[in-house]
Amino acid sequence: MAIEGNAMLGELTAGQRVSALNHLAVIRSQFGGNCEKELSRFFADMRDVRDSNYQENKRALSAVLFLANIGKDRHDVDFSELTTDEKTALVRAMNHLKAVVSLFPKRLALPN
Repeated sequence: MAIEGNAMLGELTAGQRVSALNHLAVIRSQFGGNCEKELSRFFADMRDVRDSNYQENKRALSAVLFLANIGKDRHDVDFSELTTDEKTALVRAMNHLKAVVSLFPKRLALPN
């Protein structure tokens, strides 16, 4: 008898989601996966002064870098200037945010 649909899915905690995303990132790197081009684009998009949300984007990028324990003095460097350890910490921080954001309430509304 095969397990079908939702019966094979289980609830994961935020920590389990983070661990799974980080495990997938390790597997991707072992098989030649490289996200540096996408991360460079992300940095460029977040620092685009033509974006009407430039200040908020810059703050969001700083929050990700803070979560990755990258010092404030390094928040303005280009992605290519980050060390391998900093890039690893950045990917882990982004995976943590992905896991947590997936738990956000679905229908957020601004207070009156």
